[in-house]
Amino acid sequence: MCRWVAYRGRRRFLEDLIASPAHSLIDQSQCAAEAKTATNGDGFGIAWYGERDEPGHYRDILPAWSDDNLRSLARQIGSSLFLAHVRASTAGRTTRDNCHPFVHGRWAFMHNGQLGAFDRLERRLEARLSDALYSERKGSTDSELLFLLALEFGLEQDPKAALEAALGFVLTQSIALGVSPLIRFTAALSDGKALYCVRYATDRYAPTLYCGAMCPLTGDGYCMVSEPFDEAPGRWSEIPSASFVTVNDGGIAAEPFEPAGTVQAVAV
Repeated sequence: MCRWVAYRGRRRFLEDLIASPAHSLIDQSQCAAEAKTATNGDGFGIAWYGERDEPGHYRDILPAWSDDNLRSLARQIGSSLFLAHVRASTAGRTTRDNCHPFVHGRWAFMHNGQLGAFDRLERRLEARLSDALYSERKGSTDSELLFLLALEFGLEQDPKAALEAALGFVLTQSIALGVSPLIRFTAALSDGKALYCVRYATDRYAPTLYCGAMCPLTGDGYCMVSEPFDEAPGRWSEIPSASFVTVNDGGIAAEPFEPAGTVQAVAV
């Protein structure tokens, strides 16, 4: 499973979360504590928002711990909203196009998890895309395809409803194929204004997701992470499964998340 961090709040340097903490994202690329595999060395990526509508974007196939450019960029780039990801591949080769985050227009998206029987589902899922969005598919991961499906289902108008529709479509296609539905899905995405995160699974094994206030006294920023990067008392709260989280100027709020028209798989 991959590891990621997403931040919205007062402008800060990316290295404050990616490189500096004791259990930073770069450290997690070598020794994750709450993932199936401790090593997440199949590439990395960052997306950050600055003066323009669309995010800056940098990805590579090197392990995050061995790329000096990542450390240099993280030390120089300051942003009030950014996403960063280290990859442990479950679907798709180790190529730059398969590294997260994925970007489309002003949107950035990254994911940790898996779709069961993706090799059988892929063709059906791609067929639901418009020609315009299908032409945007550059890689071969389930993550990028889920992002494009969310765009197809109206991400720009209603992020929560679009993601519920996208995952609901995956589940209905699984059932149509006679495949036991399996989704494990933790994602972060942004349009440059708000930060949205989801934690969901059809079984008991939703990938981990935590929220932490960068300064609980002032509320000057919130960090969403696959696993905490420090042991600060009272900072981190685990997000329950089947949750949709929004971080914006009003603070942070969570609400129930349920794929549209789905039948829950039996927990195993």
